[in-house]
Order: sequence, then C-alpha cells, then structure tokens
Amino acid sequence: MKMNYKRNMNRIETSWDESAQWYHGLVGEKGMELQRAVVFPQTLRLLHLQPHERLLDVACGQGAFVREAFRFCKNIMGVDASPHLIAYAKKMSPKQMRFFTGDARKLPREVAGERFDAISCILAIANIDPLQPVFQECRKMLKPSGRLALVVAHPCFRIPRQSGWGWDEQRKLQYRRIDRYLSEMKIPIQMHPGSRAREVTWTFHRPLGAYMRALGEAGFMVDALEEWTTHRKSTPGPRARADMSSKQEIPLFLAMRAISVNVKAQCSRLPKPVNNQ
Repeated sequence: MKMNYKRNMNRIETSWDESAQWYHGLVGEKGMELQRAVVFPQTLRLLHLQPHERLLDVACGQGAFVREAFRFCKNIMGVDASPHLIAYAKKMSPKQMRFFTGDARKLPREVAGERFDAISCILAIANIDPLQPVFQECRKMLKPSGRLALVVAHPCFRIPRQSGWGWDEQRKLQYRRIDRYLSEMKIPIQMHPGSRAREVTWTFHRPLGAYMRALGEAGFMVDALEEWTTHRKSTPGPRARADMSSKQEIPLFLAMRAISVNVKAQCSRLPKPVNNQ
C-alpha cells in the first residue's frame, strides 16, 4: 500500500514568541536537564565540530545549545522566529555569536548569503510546518558535504495524544501503546498545563519515512540515525524494575545526521538492477 506522506496541512503560525518568558524560565541559560544530560552532548558528538568551522542553529530559542557548542567552534549564528527568545539569546551569549529573528522556512537575508559547515535543529522541526522548505533552506546554507543534525521526540513512540504508557498485570511489564503512527497529524499542545491560561501551540507528527523522504528530496543523504533513551533512573517501588526496563528500551529521541550531497549524481553511479529471469 502506498502511503501519502505529503498530506496537505494548513500552514499556521508556530512561533513561541507569546510563550517566550515562560519557555525561558523553563529552559534557562543552560537548557533543561534532559537537554544537558542527553541531547546536547550527543548532538555535539554527531556534529564533531572543529575550531575552524561555522555552525548555524535553526530555531535556536534562547541559545542554550549554541553556548555549549561554543566550546568547540567560535563562528556561530542562530535563527529563531521569536524576537523575545532571540533577545534572550543575545543577552546571555558571547558577543561574537550572532542571532537573528527569522523563519526557518525562509531564512532572513542576514543569513541567506552565508555558508556553513554544520547546521543543527534541535527539538524544533516538529513545531514547524511545512517541512520541505526548512530542509531546502538548510541545503542552500551548507557547504558541499556539510552536515545537518536533527533531533526530534521519537516519532515512532512519542506521539502527543496518540501514544501512552500501559501496564500488563499478568506479565508485570510496562509497555508503550501507539494509537496512530503513519498519518501525519497537526496536534494542539497546551503550553501551561494545569493553569487557567488556554495558550496553545502546535506540533506536527510525521512518520520516520516522511523525514527521510523530505531530506532526500532536498539533497541530503542520511549517514547516521540514532535513538536516545533517558538518563533518569526509576523511583524505587514495586514497578521500578519494569519502569527501568521501559526507560532503557523505549527511546525518547530520534537523531539524524544528514550530509549535503548531489543525490542524483550519487544514484547515477549505483549499479543497475540485474534481471535474473
């Protein structure tokens, strides 16, 4: 059965500018615990930045990741759709870093003429729609053989409102329940759960195949795909062993490293299929 990964979605505003102050309080200068312990160090390992290289962080927020990356290279730029988050990034970051307000689907002119060795987009691509223009912009910004690092909440296991935990009493196992996966979905997320505020932002679920297809069509070849689990330990109790097993087996994040290549040229060099009939 042929799956339609290009389901039409209404293009809507997804900037977190209205929630910038709340988000800044949540993330802080150095990032949330999971970012500091798992996402940032693993992404830096994937990027393998060198001192002479140039990095662009797309949807950089208040710049927590690029301040970590600054330990490895100094020529760094960040772009985010939220003017307030960019203001926080400028205030907290070294002066030689440059930050600009702009749409990841059409990067601002201050960035458009630049070329980079590496681009990162961390826990943000699922909040941007449509997907293809983002990858096309990244492809234009990268030098030949430049690399793009993407990190998303795992699309196979962490689908908002369409996945959750369950408990098998007979087997004493904690399991992950998946209600929907292949359909692309636009899902509203309440930004302040438990409060009277009804502020909503949007996340866009896409199956893994949609990401791979979009990257390939934009001129990228994925050379690394990793699944990262949490670093947290289970709270002692009767289900602690099962909970720890699920933490180790069901990943939180999916990370992809894609290389900017001439995909058509690469494919033309592949051997032709042989018909043995």
